[in-house]
Amino acid sequence: MSNPEQGLRPSRTINQDPDAMPPLSKAIPLGIQHIMAMFAGNVTPPIIIAGVIGATTGEQIFLIQVALFVAGIATLVQTIGIGPVGARLPIVQGTSFGFLPVALPLAGTFGLPAVLGASLVAGCLQVGLGAFLKKIRHWFSPVVTGIVVLLIGITLMPVGLNYAAGGIGSDNFASPTNLGLAFFVLVVTIGAHQFGRGFLKAASILIGLASGYLLAILLGMVDFASVGDAAWFSVPKPLQYGLEFQLTAIIGMTLIMFVVGLETIGNISAITIGGAGRQAKDRELSGGVMADGVATSFAAIFNTLPNTAYAQNVGLITLTGVVSRHVVTIGGILLICMGLFPKLGGLVAAMPHAVLGGAGVVMFGMIASAGLKIIQECKLDQRAMLIIAVSLSLGIGLPAVEAISETMPGQAGLLLKSGLVPAAVAALLLDAILPGKPKREPIEADETATAADAMTPKQ
Repeated sequence: MSNPEQGLRPSRTINQDPDAMPPLSKAIPLGIQHIMAMFAGNVTPPIIIAGVIGATTGEQIFLIQVALFVAGIATLVQTIGIGPVGARLPIVQGTSFGFLPVALPLAGTFGLPAVLGASLVAGCLQVGLGAFLKKIRHWFSPVVTGIVVLLIGITLMPVGLNYAAGGIGSDNFASPTNLGLAFFVLVVTIGAHQFGRGFLKAASILIGLASGYLLAILLGMVDFASVGDAAWFSVPKPLQYGLEFQLTAIIGMTLIMFVVGLETIGNISAITIGGAGRQAKDRELSGGVMADGVATSFAAIFNTLPNTAYAQNVGLITLTGVVSRHVVTIGGILLICMGLFPKLGGLVAAMPHAVLGGAGVVMFGMIASAGLKIIQECKLDQRAMLIIAVSLSLGIGLPAVEAISETMPGQAGLLLKSGLVPAAVAALLLDAILPGKPKREPIEADETATAADAMTPKQ
């Protein structure tokens, strides 16, 4: 006798089954496509952090190399899994923009070792977050998560514009050439996103960067000396910069880690709902968040910033309809191979700042848009509006009035200077103590997929 519920469930075709393996003729190009979609986002944070710490060209190449290598290892942890760690879904890991608003001021004050030490601790705590996910998820309502994601984008917007002008300290800062090059990248990116189809639409950022890079070469703005000096093959060395543990840095990175963990929940749910036609399992959600934590701690040991699941690749899964984790495993292997060849990092490091800034205007703005999308999902009553008002005032106002943070004792002023940490604390506390908090339903498709959907190209 046929099952009456069978007609309500999606057919388990090879495309919808995470454990199925498409033919290699299809799997390899799809794996390459996943890497191309996330490449720009993965190498941008190490380039930005290199500028803050005054890294040499060789150090910048090294930071790009380890970012690629770590992303590949972390992706395999998600797709293949290690015991309870890993969602065993087609999740691409990469360096997270979410930590930058806190990492940049910390790196400028304490140096990169303090950021890496804080990341190591935050990653371990995120593993605990994944293990006890069901019990503490009610702490992070859409209004709290949305505020923090919105402020991440707002905080990074000046970074993108500084790069568009040529980078702070450059001899030709804000020159017409730099601004024109950044504007060209912006126009190409918007055009590819709006008028492209399929892969062209999904890889609009990459197309904008490549076009701007080619134009910069034609204009004689690129110096390839760093490529010639880079080695052909090199295995990344762990603890190259060492680890330092500063309480201020640990507090800041841990608070942002909680929000990034919730974004990972959204990405996992979007994959299972949009690709496999079902809700995400508790094991997949818990394992995915735990893998995020393992990847972040592993990244700290290998000298790079925290890793997280990439929302860009959720869009590719929706576009292709292929939810096989083995496709992304191929992509992870390619990332590892790319991380073993420093000359590739040299090519990326030679890219003029203005090119990166033109794409950054879009990337950082999209993060803010994702925050707005998440906030939209909650009921915007007077309670929610009050939480948003206080948090945004702190998050935007404190960085603008640096004199306040300078009057704080010890290192407390550094946490206030970013704006993001006090805003996140205010949102969490107000949401916890103000009466009338809406009851949280079990993980639903329309709620958890929001963060990923906001960053996902639509057809």
